[in-house]
Amino acid sequence: MNNSFPNINPVSALLRLKKVIKKTPLEHNARLSEKYDCDIYLKREDLQVVRSYKLRGAYNMISQLKKEQLEKGVVCASAGNHAQGVAFSCRKLGIKGVIFMPEITPRQKVNQTRMHGDGMIDIVLVGDTFDDCLKEALNYTEANGMTFIPPFDNHAIIEGQGTVGVEIYQDLPEAEVIIVPVGGGGLSAGAGTYLKQVSPSIRIIGVEPEGAPSMHKALENKEPYTLAEINRFVDGAAVKRAGDITFPICQQVIDKMILIPEGKVCTTILKLYNEDAIVAEPAGALSVSALDLVADQIKGKKVVCVISGGNNDIERMQEIKELSLLYEGLKHYFVIRFPQRPGALKTFVNEILGPGDDITRFEFIKKTNRESGPALVGIELKHADDYAPLIGRMEALNFDYKEINKDQTLFEYLV
Repeated sequence: MNNSFPNINPVSALLRLKKVIKKTPLEHNARLSEKYDCDIYLKREDLQVVRSYKLRGAYNMISQLKKEQLEKGVVCASAGNHAQGVAFSCRKLGIKGVIFMPEITPRQKVNQTRMHGDGMIDIVLVGDTFDDCLKEALNYTEANGMTFIPPFDNHAIIEGQGTVGVEIYQDLPEAEVIIVPVGGGGLSAGAGTYLKQVSPSIRIIGVEPEGAPSMHKALENKEPYTLAEINRFVDGAAVKRAGDITFPICQQVIDKMILIPEGKVCTTILKLYNEDAIVAEPAGALSVSALDLVADQIKGKKVVCVISGGNNDIERMQEIKELSLLYEGLKHYFVIRFPQRPGALKTFVNEILGPGDDITRFEFIKKTNRESGPALVGIELKHADDYAPLIGRMEALNFDYKEINKDQTLFEYLV
């Protein structure tokens, strides 16, 4: 096998990982296959031991450290799946680990990480952002002579993540298109390297959240590019800068990059749960979210979507539903100044709301002794097409309104 990247050998890594990871299923999905007129398979890394592929890279790197490195222990900075992969690896190898997590990390993720470490790790909650947390982790690593385990930008990490590609090829050598979520680029670099070697005609499609397009920008600029700000909702793929090691590899193996709105990801999460009983985290749903945008290119082909993880906190489901409704055009928020006439509210309910419309939120923004100020009103529609008639009725009956869905600053302030 010709290897353009000699430091990356996912086949060797798979032998190293065989007794630690689970070979996750590659499942044919009848619903999606019928919808897109092709054969769609889901690589179920949400069913991995720690519910994500991140264990593969973490264990592959840690297990190859020298004896003296293992004795001193390892450090990582992560608020999610990488932390759990490192914790599990520390327990399995019987070594000390210190995991730095931002103070804002949800309790569920902290508890999961602690559970997988089972006494072999210490968790340090520090900093308001991941960047603050990372800085502390690197300082601690240097001060204590330990080894830092990066989330993606390391040859052994990339090689371990690449075992996902080896398993896909073992189960479906005739696969023609692989759709992979992209954050820092470890999974796409590793799996892409192997798959392009064994099947040069295969197409690798990378998918990023619209609010964190670090690899997209890097490919556009032909070098890693640091984003000033990112939307962290798709936390498993929300990275400010693609890796210096992963980027040149992805530049060679990724055929197409797609950006997906966070709201569309939420819609996909809900559909996977309701229609396929799959619990996918936001990053895990990216690949399936991209199918609409490549429907004409995958018709009649064998397509694999990597469901990269299933660590989705149940407490996020209300937020996920809300973002989905907003994206689908079924939820709208307005600031409405009701006409100062008797029965104005009754008119709004009886004559402006349609038969399928529902008020989900109503509160006056401010009140005075004499009169009420404007009201914040949330309306959920039965069909997106009901929006134009709703607006028409408000204007016809002289209701002064401002829609705030598309005013991000006002939306975040009021909603």
